[in-house]
Amino acid sequence: MAGDHQYCPGAKLIRQPAPETFVCTSCGAEVEIWTDELRANCPSCGHTVYRDSAMSCLDWCKYGMECVGNTVYSRYMRDKAVGMKQKLLEKLEEHFGEDRRRIEHAKKVLSFAEELLKEEEADWHIVVPASILHDTGIKLTEQKYGSAEGCLQEKEGPAVARPILLRLGLKLEDIEQICDIIAHHHSPGAIDTQNFKILYDADCLVNLKEEAEGKTDEQLAALIEKTFLTAAGKKRAREIYVKKPASIP
Repeated sequence: MAGDHQYCPGAKLIRQPAPETFVCTSCGAEVEIWTDELRANCPSCGHTVYRDSAMSCLDWCKYGMECVGNTVYSRYMRDKAVGMKQKLLEKLEEHFGEDRRRIEHAKKVLSFAEELLKEEEADWHIVVPASILHDTGIKLTEQKYGSAEGCLQEKEGPAVARPILLRLGLKLEDIEQICDIIAHHHSPGAIDTQNFKILYDADCLVNLKEEAEGKTDEQLAALIEKTFLTAAGKKRAREIYVKKPASIP
């Protein structure tokens, strides 16, 4: 029945929100976060406090977006991704241990992905976890094969990322999409989603530094046009790597 979602047990929570009290992790003050929000600024120090990422009906109900509207739903999922980010970064640090190079690479990719997400329409709750975890398969491939080759990373990465995402309570369909991106993050064209394209371009923005050495502006402009998949990615790459914008075709 088309109208059944009006009687969803989560509807009252969404339409009749109530405040809940949390402790600011920065100063220890009490912070009110309403039940239809994921975050609030501390009234004492201004620090942003996130509620625990327990699932609400917006996570599991197929009528969630219809119930609250696209704007509220998109804001909720974006806030959920931002709130989850710190936990994922902690897992990344645990996974790679003293391998700072791999940790810093993931953080740079994440930073670029967040920049591109501001210009390209995509799902923060998919792109942010994929950005942080995209290279987690490297450690296993080096142990098993003595190699960090891209195809091996793609093969082993999902098995490393999936348990981390499950423990954080993500929806199974979201986990599968994130793992699918990880399983193809060196293979442009294998997946044609905007979420994949943003992760791929963010990774390329970091990796292009090595390829850019010794190339002319014209060569770089051509390489960027050929390599990047989004308009925002191409624009950012040109800003970083091409010294003479006027030479760009």
